[in-house]
Amino acid sequence: MVSYWAMVWRRRILFFLLVFQGLSGCLGGVRLVADPSGTSIDLPVELLAGSAFSNYLVPGLVLLIVLGIGPWVAAYGVWRRSPWGWTSSFVVGAALIIWLAIQIRIIGYHSDPPLQLTYGLLACAIAVLAVLSRRDRGAG
Repeated sequence: MVSYWAMVWRRRILFFLLVFQGLSGCLGGVRLVADPSGTSIDLPVELLAGSAFSNYLVPGLVLLIVLGIGPWVAAYGVWRRSPWGWTSSFVVGAALIIWLAIQIRIIGYHSDPPLQLTYGLLACAIAVLAVLSRRDRGAG
């Protein structure tokens, strides 16, 4: 049996990670939507060669909505201790993993700076904490 304080800290850490991801996704998404060429953030549009995208507008909108606003909605659910909060948190973690897999497939893996690795670890942490927190609540 997990202690009460372990459950509390899991929920707090999950909440913090979701808020961080939401802020990060919103900032990145807004910047890509505002400048779909990617030049303002040193992201050459040539990286999209061979993909379905001619610029960063659609990826920016997905980043803004799914990985920006979505995590904040999930964080609200976790904060309110709503059963859907754990499920939506897991979905955010899974969406971030899918986002990174597609990104690496399209533009390749870049280790300098190690953003893809960092966000991959963040995605795994969110997904694992969502599952553990849901289990702690006795929701399955």
